[in-house]
Amino acid sequence: MSRMVHCKKYDKKLPGLAVPPYPGPKGQEIYESVSKQAWTEWQSQQTMLINEKQLSLMNPDARKYLQQEMEKFFNNEEYDIAQGYVPPAE
Repeated sequence: MSRMVHCKKYDKKLPGLAVPPYPGPKGQEIYESVSKQAWTEWQSQQTMLINEKQLSLMNPDARKYLQQEMEKFFNNEEYDIAQGYVPPAE
């Protein structure tokens, strides 16, 4: 059975990540409070932002921007989306 966490994005118990997504306290916080589903959705959102805004991860400002957007995403605050993006119909 997979590890369960109380996901702060969905405010319910869901399967968690197998390992922290990156080292350090922030990675541990995500590991303990973000579900696998929410992390996968964030990765898609992050990829879209990187591609559409042509961000370079070598740029500290771009990494800081993505960190801020990730926090907004997981806390259900308004976050940036790619211009012209239309979510798929349910």
